[in-house]
Amino acid sequence: MVLIISCQRKPYVEHKLKFEKVSDDCKDQQSYFRMNANFGGERYEFEKCLGADFKKDHMTTERKGDTVLVNFKNSPGDTGNKVYHITLDIDSYPGYQYIAIDGDVYTITASEK
Repeated sequence: MVLIISCQRKPYVEHKLKFEKVSDDCKDQQSYFRMNANFGGERYEFEKCLGADFKKDHMTTERKGDTVLVNFKNSPGDTGNKVYHITLDIDSYPGYQYIAIDGDVYTITASEK
């Protein structure tokens, strides 16, 4: 008797977003981009200049081929921009090679330690 079990997973991308205002002036924005990967996905940290009324639902993620697209939306009638520290956790299947954040594309590679 032969038993074959197959698990067909559908592609997906899920995210968790945390953000904290760090400055009222976009001139203070730091230009860093950090990634930490583990078994549960990847964590990205960076600063972004966003509308003063930014909320979690103003950011979307989607999967296109081997790229995860992250888009931040500005609200109509925004009263000004602030600098936010962004912590973005991405979990996606299958794995992806690139992440594009508002058009800025980063290659995702494993480091050797």
